[in-house]
Amino acid sequence: MNHYETVFILTPVLSDDQMKEAVEKFKDVLKQNDAEIVNEELWGLRKLAYPIQKKSTGFYCMVEFDAEPTIVKRLETAFRRDERVIRFLTFRLDKYAKEYADKRRKLRAQKAAEKPAEAPAEATEEVKEA
Repeated sequence: MNHYETVFILTPVLSDDQMKEAVEKFKDVLKQNDAEIVNEELWGLRKLAYPIQKKSTGFYCMVEFDAEPTIVKRLETAFRRDERVIRFLTFRLDKYAKEYADKRRKLRAQKAAEKPAEAPAEATEEVKEA
């Protein structure tokens, strides 16, 4: 099994519900083909480097998964058939890129765990000052 990462851009005219529905559709394609989804990140609405189909923004999403090489072709076929996808890129991570992705994921989880704990402490300090 190889470790893959796919990034795709959805058209910006979608609502949040439609965007999440599209992401779930592609995750289902992976799950139906026995892929194990390792990580999913919704990067949100971002500005494109250059206009694509006369659009200057798009919803970015990144999915990391472990799968057999034949699944990538099925996933990319699903991307091509869906008119909501304006760009996509899927690539296999080598052992160094996989290690980096693991470190990045752990660091991101640590920051997310620390953030809520710090917020109440800051709020109480502001109340004491007032």
